[in-house]
Amino acid sequence: MALDFSDLSARIAAIEPRAVTIEAAVVVLCVAVAWAVCRWFGRDQPKDSIWFGRNILDGLLFPLLALLLIDLSGRTLAGYQTLLLLPMAVSVFISLVAIRFFARVLQVVFPNSALARLVERTISWVAWIGAILWIVGLLPPVLAELDEITLAFGRERVSLRTILGGVVSAAAVLVIALWVSATIERRILSEAVTDLSMRKVASNAVRSVLLLVGLLFALSAVGVDLTALSVLGGALGVGLGFGLQKLAANYVSGFVILLERAIRIGDNVKVDNFEGKVTDIKVRYTLVRAANGREAIVPNESLITGRVENLTQADRKFNVQTSIGVGYDSDVDRVQSILCAAAAAQPRVLEDPAPVAFLLEFGPSALLFTLNFWITDPDKGRDNLRSTINLEILKKLREAGISIPYPQSVLHVESLPAIASTDAARL
Repeated sequence: MALDFSDLSARIAAIEPRAVTIEAAVVVLCVAVAWAVCRWFGRDQPKDSIWFGRNILDGLLFPLLALLLIDLSGRTLAGYQTLLLLPMAVSVFISLVAIRFFARVLQVVFPNSALARLVERTISWVAWIGAILWIVGLLPPVLAELDEITLAFGRERVSLRTILGGVVSAAAVLVIALWVSATIERRILSEAVTDLSMRKVASNAVRSVLLLVGLLFALSAVGVDLTALSVLGGALGVGLGFGLQKLAANYVSGFVILLERAIRIGDNVKVDNFEGKVTDIKVRYTLVRAANGREAIVPNESLITGRVENLTQADRKFNVQTSIGVGYDSDVDRVQSILCAAAAAQPRVLEDPAPVAFLLEFGPSALLFTLNFWITDPDKGRDNLRSTINLEILKKLREAGISIPYPQSVLHVESLPAIASTDAARL
């Protein structure tokens, strides 16, 4: 492809210095007006606003408003002079609008996603390259070359330009669908639905429906015959019946959990001897975080078909135990009072029900006591509290002179062999 800069050179040659000065002043004025309007209306907007962003300039409204003002100014001045700077500014702000649109929506919908940041950088490069090609007059020949490159799909041949245009259209439609779903979730569901689990299922349902509608619109814009999707739907149904039945079961189970609310975000549950707090319920799995920081990913089907203990719904008081053995000559009442006082002295231990100590077993060398106490904040840790109480118990028992015996065994000899007795007498 031969590079042709004749159009750009002709425009530059026809430009007068006075006309360039007027265009520069118009661009500066349009940008200033756009910034002032965004500054005025964005004073009380949240920092995650798609329209205004964190500092006005990185929102969507500023480049969009500047683009509209510059385009209107260019159309007005086109009848009086040859334009150079205004068309360049239009292309620059078109690229900036595209970048801000994709970047802000993806940041709001996927705030911590590395893939979203990669997509944002890719879109930025493509947008700026397109703006540069348009400014220097190379965009039409590049598009013409892309029209000449065709790929075969069965009996049909599709140009590379059509494929790229379809990808861009599909991406724009899907991002708009994500934007609408995020807006509905933040502005409507957050106020209308107070329950966190119901809000989660409602937002997931809205997002899924909007993405499906957006995908259908995107496929239609590309030129895909939607009637052909009936065959794909049948094949997908067969696939779900065989290879994807577990995945489908987890997705269905996720919606059932959120709708029935048997398990909700914030509940303390016990699943397969793993106990922790439910931090998030996704459509395929549920996150359970233990008190020690470990996090389990539990498939939703396991929560529906298996045995799950919801400790929060049963009782918000959690029992903690610790055991100790003392000598047989110890004062039992004194030991019980020391144990209960050590637990009651901790601010995390509930007063009702009060701590209680039981003599549960007569061990081989000690009286075995078990101390029971109750807390409401197991997420702050149980072992640390148990350790503090054990240290206090040990200190008070030593001060009271109550012994903690070592394990010992007593050997009774009934008789000695005759030879051994004779040898002992000689000695």
